[in-house]
Amino acid sequence: MAKELKELTKRAENYSQWYNDLVIKADLAEQSPVRGCMVIKPYGYAIWEKMQAQLDKMFKETGAQNAYFPLLIPKSFLSREAEHVKGFAKECAVVTHYRLRSNEEGNAVEVDPSAKLEEELIIRPTSETIIWNTYKNWIQSYRDLPLMCNQWCNVMRWEMRTRPFLRTSEFLWQEGHTAHATREEAVDEAKTMLKVYADFAEQWLAIPVVQGVKSENERFAGALDTYTIEAMMQDGKALQSGTSHFLGQNFAKSFDVTFLNKENKPEYVWATSWGVSTRLVGALIMTHSDDNGLVLPPKIASIQVVIVPIFKGAEQLAAITEKLQPVINELRAKGISVKFDNADNKRPGFKFAEYELKGVPVRLAMGGRDLENNTIEIMRRDTLEKENVSFDGIVERIEKLLEEIQENIFKKALDFRNQNIHECDNYEEFKQKIKDGGFFLCHWDGTSETEERIKEETQATIRCVPFMFEQTEGVDMVSGKPAKHRVIIARAY
Repeated sequence: MAKELKELTKRAENYSQWYNDLVIKADLAEQSPVRGCMVIKPYGYAIWEKMQAQLDKMFKETGAQNAYFPLLIPKSFLSREAEHVKGFAKECAVVTHYRLRSNEEGNAVEVDPSAKLEEELIIRPTSETIIWNTYKNWIQSYRDLPLMCNQWCNVMRWEMRTRPFLRTSEFLWQEGHTAHATREEAVDEAKTMLKVYADFAEQWLAIPVVQGVKSENERFAGALDTYTIEAMMQDGKALQSGTSHFLGQNFAKSFDVTFLNKENKPEYVWATSWGVSTRLVGALIMTHSDDNGLVLPPKIASIQVVIVPIFKGAEQLAAITEKLQPVINELRAKGISVKFDNADNKRPGFKFAEYELKGVPVRLAMGGRDLENNTIEIMRRDTLEKENVSFDGIVERIEKLLEEIQENIFKKALDFRNQNIHECDNYEEFKQKIKDGGFFLCHWDGTSETEERIKEETQATIRCVPFMFEQTEGVDMVSGKPAKHRVIIARAY
């Protein structure tokens, strides 16, 4: 394990390689035989499961219900909403045949040319089209509204440049799709879900985010407005960490989804969609982790406390176990996940390094001398501080420490984010400073031409018109034209 840590690239040397190394060495995921896809290993998937559980609870509190819709979508469905198909056409994987056969030599299989589908099927890049085709059968009257469904599933978007969790051809996510009687209700729903995502990111993942609305160029394909939460990674780049879309009546009109209002007149429904993905695991890594490995917020860590007994022989192990078992039981009864690692095939030092690499928030160690002195060693992963403390009252101490770690991790990320937000009104200055990363608050004239020029010349994009900053009129730093507000511009993943 010491060798594993030694081989972990330092962030200052190569941040991108550090990230890739950490995904592998911390046992989160590995490459699969299929280009652009990954195998999420049990330790990585356990983190995603905790995210799922909390988000699922939060979604249901808003009135959403879970459902499941098909993986395969008829190609004709994507043609019905012009902007939508334009946005996803280059990323779609297409199923053209439904059967294989043995080749003439009998040593392999090949596509059976006689099994060509009459209509090709698209592996879902997102599910608006098939869901709205379904909603047509579910919605007849205003009494059927609002209709609020969410599904947990996988999607496929063919990516040229991939990176585990952050950008893969196949990824896991949730996608919510809602139908409403009025525009106002749909806009409120889109904003409500943005707040759900922001609360989850900050309170559970300890990731501070900027909430805002996307520019027209950066909107979801087929949306009238896209609301976003943007997080800052340790290299100063932005990561879009969740989006909520006001779809207007576009999909309702494309799939003829109408309802009879209270005056018994037909109207098209108003729609939203919203989603987050396993990209959040990547966000966790890049926001909090260090050169020693993962740093996980306690609320989302699959192992919150690890206990390592240091023993010589079965008798001493039995005595330490007897001492620790009531503490383990009490912690678990309080909903705190505990691992008691009494394996005798690894040295304590190896275990310490392993759990440090994996980001376990609190580590306890007890040896023979601790047993005699009624003490225990406690170490917190966020600061790497350790001390020997009295065994009495250890459960309450751990509870408090987990809360402190959660708060400290968030504060550290928040301070970093705030220190790296800069107002800028000079384009030449911006072009120099953007190379070092950070979020830049800049006046924008609202035109696509200016936005495209910034992207072409600096590889930075308008991340959003932020809600958290006072909007002031000024002059666009690129065009010199009047600007009504400031936007956040950053390089992004």
